[in-house]
Amino acid sequence: MPHGLPRNIRIAFILRLALASLAVIATVLIASTVVKHSLIHTLLQEEALHYWELYASSPAQPPPNTRGLRGYLVLRGQSELSLPEELRGLGPGLHSIGRELVLVDERAPGRLYLLWLGPQAERLFFWSGTLPLLLCLAVLYGASYITYRFFRRLVSPVSWLARQVAQWDPREPDTSALAPDRLPKEVQGEARQLAEALHGLSQRVATQVARERDFTRDASHELRTPLTVIRVASDLALAGDLPPRAVRSLQRIQRSSREMEAVIDAFLILAREADIEPQSEDFDVAEIVLDEAQSARDLLVGKPVELTVVCNAKPRLHAPPRVMHVVVSNLLRNACSYTDEGRIEVTVDSDQLVVRDSGIGMTTDAMRRAFEPFYRVDESRQHSTGLGLSIVHRLCQRFGWKVELDSVLGQGTTATVRFVP
Repeated sequence: MPHGLPRNIRIAFILRLALASLAVIATVLIASTVVKHSLIHTLLQEEALHYWELYASSPAQPPPNTRGLRGYLVLRGQSELSLPEELRGLGPGLHSIGRELVLVDERAPGRLYLLWLGPQAERLFFWSGTLPLLLCLAVLYGASYITYRFFRRLVSPVSWLARQVAQWDPREPDTSALAPDRLPKEVQGEARQLAEALHGLSQRVATQVARERDFTRDASHELRTPLTVIRVASDLALAGDLPPRAVRSLQRIQRSSREMEAVIDAFLILAREADIEPQSEDFDVAEIVLDEAQSARDLLVGKPVELTVVCNAKPRLHAPPRVMHVVVSNLLRNACSYTDEGRIEVTVDSDQLVVRDSGIGMTTDAMRRAFEPFYRVDESRQHSTGLGLSIVHRLCQRFGWKVELDSVLGQGTTATVRFVP
């Protein structure tokens, strides 16, 4: 799990540590700078007070001159030319010259210049700033490392559980590692409860999937048997001498049985896994469109609606032919159901199939929901189940086709199936 919970925790700790380090460094630097200036200022003031006390008892007392401190005295009325050039012109108070600090203390006898040398200031800065900073950072890093190891141990059972689930085969998940008697000792508390729940859930899902597969297989077999009987019986009946009306009825029965077989095949295809290829063959789209248009004309009996088919090309596709039967049949049934007068035109081009009607049309919101199962534009039309476009959409997705809708309320709808994405 390169992008899992441990990595996120590690990144969070690194960011937290970086921000905390910046805050500590800034705080210690500011504090040490303030401490350095205030402490040196206090020391220089005390040194100046001590010198003036000595000067009061003996004016011949020389200014301080040690390894870390230089003193200069300019009596009142004397010139500042005896001072180093960088000290000339400084007024009373504390001054910073490069790495050195200078205190100018003025009294009645004159001015005392006390110069705190840079190395001494740097050593003071180290002891009052750098060393505390290093100690703070060491404590911070140590505490963060211990905390990180603690949290890592806390989330390790969750990470282990996530890795186990990620290795499952969706079709046949192996959940034996999540069995209660096989869980590692470190998987305790909520993680153990989650593992046991996932183990039970996966077993129920596997049972349900097996039950659905059995049902799909059995239902397919049981539905095909009566359809075969109907088709054979209608074939035998058509072989006899029958009146034209009976012949037309038997032909409609045969077309309906073929349509039902196509629907069963389509449902079986949708029920299979996506990586299981159905039996496919090359077929002529125009032939299927003409056949389905002939069946759709029976739905327009008594309606002032004209159905025409225009074949500008004869594209051939490689897929189960009955899938295209279901797609065309549902598009034509929708067009016939929602068109009360006018015309329905089916156009076959080299890369697409277009079904255009002059029916009631759809609003923008209806077009967005048109592919939802059981959604109907007009609830008053009881013959519509709301499944047709949903089935068309799922079948087109399954075989890499693209179905699009374009509609104007009150003017009609155009459905386009593009064979080339």
